[in-house]
Amino acid sequence: MNSFTLPQLPYAYDALEPFIDKETMTIHHQRHHQAYVDNLNAALQEAEETSTDLDSILQRISEYSPAVRNNGGGHYNHSLFWDILSPQPKLNTEGKLAETINNTFGSLEDFKAEMKKGGLGQFGSGWVWLFVKFNGSLAIASTPNQDNPMMDTQSVNRGFPILGIDVWEHAYYLAYQNKRADYLDSFWSVLDWSAVEKKYEEALSKIR
Repeated sequence: MNSFTLPQLPYAYDALEPFIDKETMTIHHQRHHQAYVDNLNAALQEAEETSTDLDSILQRISEYSPAVRNNGGGHYNHSLFWDILSPQPKLNTEGKLAETINNTFGSLEDFKAEMKKGGLGQFGSGWVWLFVKFNGSLAIASTPNQDNPMMDTQSVNRGFPILGIDVWEHAYYLAYQNKRADYLDSFWSVLDWSAVEKKYEEALSKIR
């Protein structure tokens, strides 16, 4: 039996205020993410899938039902999202990731502008990602719903996500209403670059 569980947040629900409010964090984690976990376990049980290696499942998600795709993506994406946020974030990147961002996008500010463009350009619900392509380079991509670049249903933009911004309305609407741009700007105030740097090294280790 599958045993995916809701991860505990490493900070209080109000810890990211005023950038992300307590009510949004509570509903987003306790209701939305919990539902993805519950529905994923049910969908995998129906498929008689016993693996608990979510990375492997997502990399061959075309073999599974839409329920596994949507809820497996929802669980993976949100787990990553909580992990890269912090009330005491490292606000700038350094070292190899900083160098690669500068070489790829021009500067950190240019990178943030491209992420914002991707987030605003995603029609409806979805995510915008920074990910490590399977050749080791960095790229930005937007995906609908709970898809992510790890899934084999992505025809071009494939790789390991290291930074994702949730642009579903449930991630920001209580505080920002229809002002997605303001939410995308505020996101950088709680993004912990140390967590992203760690995920970058982990992604590189998978392709070496």
